[in-house]
Amino acid sequence: MRIPAGLRWTSFLFSVLFITAAEAAPGDKIELVRDLAGRVGPVIGSALACPDITRPRVQSVIEKFAAVIRDAASNEAQRSDLAQLFDRSVADGRSAVTAGRMDCRQAELRLADLEQSLGPSRPAPAAPAPAPAAPAFAAAPPAPVVSVGNPASAVRGVSDSEIRFGITAAFTGPVRERGRQMKIGIDTAFNRVNDAGGIGGRMLKLIAADDGNEPPRTLQALKQLYEKDQIFGIIGSIGTATAAVAVPYALERRMLFFGAYTGGMVVRQDPPDRYVFNYRPSYAEEADAAVRYLVKMRRIPVRQIAVFAQQDDLGDAGYAGVAKAYRALGINDNALLRLNYPRNTIEVDEAVNLLRVQKVPVRAIIMSASYRAAAKFIEKTRNLYPEMIFTSISGVGGSSLAEELKLLGPRYTTGVLVTQVVPAVSGHSSAVLEYKNALAKYFPGEAPDYASLEGFVAASIVIDGLKRAGPQLDTEKLVEALESTRNLDLGLGVPLSFGRSDHQASHKIWGTALDEAGRFQPVDLE
Repeated sequence: MRIPAGLRWTSFLFSVLFITAAEAAPGDKIELVRDLAGRVGPVIGSALACPDITRPRVQSVIEKFAAVIRDAASNEAQRSDLAQLFDRSVADGRSAVTAGRMDCRQAELRLADLEQSLGPSRPAPAAPAPAPAAPAFAAAPPAPVVSVGNPASAVRGVSDSEIRFGITAAFTGPVRERGRQMKIGIDTAFNRVNDAGGIGGRMLKLIAADDGNEPPRTLQALKQLYEKDQIFGIIGSIGTATAAVAVPYALERRMLFFGAYTGGMVVRQDPPDRYVFNYRPSYAEEADAAVRYLVKMRRIPVRQIAVFAQQDDLGDAGYAGVAKAYRALGINDNALLRLNYPRNTIEVDEAVNLLRVQKVPVRAIIMSASYRAAAKFIEKTRNLYPEMIFTSISGVGGSSLAEELKLLGPRYTTGVLVTQVVPAVSGHSSAVLEYKNALAKYFPGEAPDYASLEGFVAASIVIDGLKRAGPQLDTEKLVEALESTRNLDLGLGVPLSFGRSDHQASHKIWGTALDEAGRFQPVDLE
């Protein structure tokens, strides 16, 4: 394959600059470096987007270009300007590969040609480089794609001082409370480690993007986080239908997608997707626990159990979990009743009317729904069926459901059961006490919440992985550190582990039920 003429000219310019740096006028050097930044950056960016091109090769070119900029610029403003130009060019090179405008074979050839022009026989720059520990640019952008002032970290979202994560969730609309609480939990864990010096001196930062729990908006939120905010990875995103959009986006960019607030199978492939990790159990596991509790502990015949489900991936996952539990018990699931409502609404009248016309009385309902829709359904059916047992999987947002029901009065809260993927927030385990102490410190006035506790736990697992990944952080090193997690004890009462073929840390289900005051009390599910 022929090397493009433009790239040969880039190599020539780069070579000439090393040879003539001492003699060239300052203004001429600046213009030459600006030209080079726009030519070398895309080569570096395309190479960084290709996993088979080793990082040391790319890093060597970055270090050489950093030396060129240090020599050419006479002040911080010039260095900052050149660094930003270079970073934008690197981003363009990455995009060329991820968008399919260039393949990795082309990227390899372009890099090889550039390396050849910078062989060991080239003279060193005239000006000596500063000590490695000294950053080249005091006024560099806060989150560059490639920080030429920090040659050791040519990783998106990682600088000498910061590691940037993103979260997509509804922060407006009918289910906004789940997103707000999840973010609070993650921020609580991040703040705690930042106060202790961060991860090797790097502070953890969480950037939120609102998708309104609508999948089309999720894609825009992800683009904002990835392209504008330059995040390292995604953590704690909310939703099953939204995850169906987010996961492919993250995988295409080999970006970490960790601890999503969903038990859906979209984040649980077999074998697991390399960059997708879960803290929580699946909705199928929660549904199985709920069915076994109703059948074995409450003695409810299976034909008298129905499913109230949102019409989307969340509802499908809950319904499929109940059906799977039936089959595991040797029971035919063909007659399992599903009461639907439209996603992201509280329009439950059709589900209530379908329940009314059933010839076989329904005595228990398993809900796979959002908290406001679940509360509305309970409100409209409690008077019709005073003895009905309502259970819900954790995706409902237990604390938010409790707040909605408390507004209706004690008779609407009593006995409503929610399966949880974290221990009771009213408990006194080590994990819960650490969480509540940190929450009170960083978010005074915020009540303990199941979603924020889950965010705190998920972030704590990531923090452990970051510490073990080492100072030369990149996504592959973090994935390897996470996959080597064995029996991590956060004080939950169960050890947490990952492996190459298992990207789900916990399989533990806790049972809780609301009392008259709207407080969750522990329930033995077995």
